[in-house]
Amino acid sequence: MLWAKGYTIASWVQRFTVGEDHRWDTLLLPYDIEGTRAHAAGLTQIGVLTDAEFQAITQALDALKAEVAAGRIAVRPEDEDAHTVIEQYLTQQLGDIGKKIHAGRSRNDQVLAALRLFLKDGLREAGRQVARIVEHLCALGAQYNDALMPGYTHLQQAMPSTAGLWALGYAELLLSDLAALRHAFDQVDVSPLGSAAGYGVPFLALPREAVAQQLGFRALQLHVTAVQLSRGKLELHAAHALVQVGATLNRMASDLVLFNSQEFGFVALPADLCTGSSIMPQKQNPDVLELVRAGYHRLLAELNVLLTLPANLPSGYHRDLQLTKEAVVRCVLHAQDMLTAMDNLLPSLRFRRDCMQAACTPALLATAEALRRVAEGVPFREAYRQAAAELDRLPQPEPQRVLAAYQVDGYPGRGRPDLVQKRLAAFQDWLGTP
Repeated sequence: MLWAKGYTIASWVQRFTVGEDHRWDTLLLPYDIEGTRAHAAGLTQIGVLTDAEFQAITQALDALKAEVAAGRIAVRPEDEDAHTVIEQYLTQQLGDIGKKIHAGRSRNDQVLAALRLFLKDGLREAGRQVARIVEHLCALGAQYNDALMPGYTHLQQAMPSTAGLWALGYAELLLSDLAALRHAFDQVDVSPLGSAAGYGVPFLALPREAVAQQLGFRALQLHVTAVQLSRGKLELHAAHALVQVGATLNRMASDLVLFNSQEFGFVALPADLCTGSSIMPQKQNPDVLELVRAGYHRLLAELNVLLTLPANLPSGYHRDLQLTKEAVVRCVLHAQDMLTAMDNLLPSLRFRRDCMQAACTPALLATAEALRRVAEGVPFREAYRQAAAELDRLPQPEPQRVLAAYQVDGYPGRGRPDLVQKRLAAFQDWLGTP
């Protein structure tokens, strides 16, 4: 342990204080290595390390990174955290040179640097997954632009819609979620290094801005007290954006579970993404969609930790804040799993035109009949009453005739996946390539 002072703590205290941190720190270990590399460059710039020592540390960090990538080194419960693994490795490999690496930093700013680098990667990867799902939905929007289906309010048939319109509605909503992810990325893209335990570093003129630039941060948290005050808050930005994505996926999955039921029969799900029953031979269950639907509530649980845990804490660091790391890491992992599920399912999704057409009742045309009379000069309220009195005379909906009545983009039969894709392209500079 980096803080060891020559005495042994009780085993239960170590277990209680470390908790599950070794799991999350194993994910953060590659980022902590890069943070250590940048910190070493800063120490070299101010003369704490020589150029030769920096080269030795760089080579040792490269070797450690390869060991981590190969799965031969991970954070164990007895290590306590990733920082211990790195410093002990450097000391074992380099002796006194490795003992110099922690000068000018604390585990407080060290873990936040690693966590923010992890979150930047996680948010951008979630954004790429969202972008792929938008593309899948645009393809469905084009393919099923004329596939008539009932539109519902209160789960009662309301007005005509199309399967394409269903898909493009979700595609457009995900663009809003993508903007939230990009905003959250900007919020966490600030370097905490050089704040140490939250009150700066005496005697050492750390080149904080140069270190921040080396790590690819857009800015520096200048006043060091802001670093610990923002702990939990910046993670909250990331979690909230992921919750927004999860909310969209939750409703999309709910629709598809309903549409897949025998009573609706609007969609055919890919068999390899469904499961069966242990007792009922005929069953094909939409478990993937149901777990996507449920996953939203797991995201909300982690969001609630981040909303409530920092409240009422005095300024400065408190061990309570350790749990914000677990909450936001879990949020990233859950969200990416949900996105992976939908990214795999949507390309194989098939809408059943015949079933959707058969479900369309004449009553769906009641509003159109009222507005047809409005177009002929009848006041709307009178046209409304006339249409209501003649529901039994409405014809069976026929796709071409029904959709021809809509003259505005974004209405049934007037989907514009090209415009959605144009808006999606505006995110390309941020998303880049994997």
